[in-house]
Amino acid sequence: MSEPSSLNRSRPRINRPLFIILVLLCVLVVTYASLYYLPLDIPDGSGMLSNNFGPQLLAVHAGFGSIALLLGPFQFLPGLRGKRPRVHHFIGRLYMIGVFTAGSAGLALAIGSEAGPIATLGFGAMAVVWLLVTYRGLRTAMARRIDEHRRWMYRSFAVTMAAISLRLQLPLMFMSENPDQAYLIISFTCWIPNLILVEWWLAMRKKRDVMA
Repeated sequence: MSEPSSLNRSRPRINRPLFIILVLLCVLVVTYASLYYLPLDIPDGSGMLSNNFGPQLLAVHAGFGSIALLLGPFQFLPGLRGKRPRVHHFIGRLYMIGVFTAGSAGLALAIGSEAGPIATLGFGAMAVVWLLVTYRGLRTAMARRIDEHRRWMYRSFAVTMAAISLRLQLPLMFMSENPDQAYLIISFTCWIPNLILVEWWLAMRKKRDVMA
């Protein structure tokens, strides 16, 4: 996932305070996942953990998803892409391994979930979209279509950030009168608004570049 020097003129600037906040949120979510989801002796319960392979698959999903969540923000640093392309490539490979592994495990967990067909649809669709947009990012990188590659990777990380969105919405679920119903809603709202927001941002960037 490299960037030819001829494209340096179009590098977006990074808002440092927002970037630091994003990294801190990623670290907090990964720390939570390491403490709660990664141990293989998680007691079975309702939802995704109710099948025999639930704890193991959840550990795979959380572990590799944490890799993607931690590495993702650094892939958008213009300095890293421009001055350290080999590092950018290496981190990109690790990110994609994280997404493809975590996404596949997440899809299996969604299919085996006993939280109901709506939750299966929500989380299953998220896993499929996550895998597809990341695959498109890989294909466009291999074809050297760098601008297109970047757009797909923004979409990919938007879905990766569902790990953050989900945990920001969980308190609302617990405060609601019907937490089970709220959980079904969150299976969609933890990732669809992220994609809508990034699509809006990409459209604004394109409009600004055309007017420049």
